[in-house]
Amino acid sequence: MHSCLVHALPYLADPADYFALVRQAPGAVLLDAGRPQAERGRFDLLSAWPLQTFVPNPNEPAAAFFQHLRKSLDQLGRAEAPANIELPFTGGLIGYLAYDFGRRIEQLPEQARDDLLLPDARFGLYGWALISDHQKRTSQLVFHPQLEAAERTRLIALFSQLAPVAAASFKLLEAFRGDLDAEQYRQAIERIQAYIQAGDCYQVNFAQRFQAPCAGDPWTAYQALRTACPTPFAGFQSLPDGGAILSLSPERYLQVSQGRVETRPIKGTRPRGATPAADAAEAQLLLDSLKDRAENLMIVDLLRNDLGRSCRIGSVRVPELFALESYPNVHHLVSAVTGELAAGKDALDLIAGSFPGGSITGAPKIRAMQIIDELEPTRRTLYCGSLLYLDVRGELDSSIAIRSLLVKDGQISCWGGGGIVADSQWQAEYQESITKVKVLLQTLEQLSGL
Repeated sequence: MHSCLVHALPYLADPADYFALVRQAPGAVLLDAGRPQAERGRFDLLSAWPLQTFVPNPNEPAAAFFQHLRKSLDQLGRAEAPANIELPFTGGLIGYLAYDFGRRIEQLPEQARDDLLLPDARFGLYGWALISDHQKRTSQLVFHPQLEAAERTRLIALFSQLAPVAAASFKLLEAFRGDLDAEQYRQAIERIQAYIQAGDCYQVNFAQRFQAPCAGDPWTAYQALRTACPTPFAGFQSLPDGGAILSLSPERYLQVSQGRVETRPIKGTRPRGATPAADAAEAQLLLDSLKDRAENLMIVDLLRNDLGRSCRIGSVRVPELFALESYPNVHHLVSAVTGELAAGKDALDLIAGSFPGGSITGAPKIRAMQIIDELEPTRRTLYCGSLLYLDVRGELDSSIAIRSLLVKDGQISCWGGGGIVADSQWQAEYQESITKVKVLLQTLEQLSGL
């Protein structure tokens, strides 16, 4: 069995200085644990110069696209971590699935406008990565055995001279504007509640989009956002047209490690309080909220069902229900659902059976997605999709792309929303859609002097 080659580098808790060295390279991508401020994530992972790039053809179904991805991993070949080193990634795929990739899995209407024209998925096949382990406090270059010796030498030289890279500028040309006013939001919520009363669905995740024209380097924007809102499933992915995906996600979608599966849905949000007493009161309100617990439980049930399609019968469990997690701007109610992959199933089967994540669609899922397409004026593209890696051993980790922004064609887009149930109050939901992303929008407006 072939092992990766590993080259130790000085440990950095913040990956920014290392990533700056490849920021302009094709396929530059960073999956970021948000250290040193965010404490839950263990590994950062960055790479560039993919050996191949995969974007689905216009009418290609998910199953066919996933077959291409499997084939690319097979061709690169399995590689293990060296003895005594724990590595999340030993070479393989890194990229994103947009929310609209779900159209390649399920039949959905096409009412929402696709005005951002982001491909439904984009993956690079990478033969190397720079991985920092924040538990062990190590940073190292990891090379798949197929990577050529000359390329290893070049990368070791590149990362060994940590010269500061001058920061480029980024600014918004105007303040962010939402695409729905309060009245339009009210009408959409009332429509969802009419569907719920009619027995069509129990819950629908509804979002609005905020946009502003912008100029400059999105990496500078990402660094400002990361400082303001450190989260354990953050990520930056450059796009070929000078655009980028900027994700400050606190939510795991799916993790597969040695055949064990975990998903951690977030359902239930409260703002942080201004004083310790007010903050503790907000946290307690969330823990005591019957509405939020009911919403969370609905999604846990949906995810148990989704995971059950690819997991061994009897292996799906709920080890955590209604746990409190706190972030710089909000408290969240989080649960965990686990399972074990069934024989003959892999991480891509698991994604195909559960994408997009249930926490950001509603229940039942397909009907909720149809209603989202009817009521949100534009397609979600990246929002509520996933940033992920899948390595040659079958190890997967992925986020749900909430608190995420897309820079494309001189525009920056950001989305905020929440789960709507029978007793939701539209004013509170409208406010929550803004609260969730306020820190992101304000950070970039301040950076731009607006």
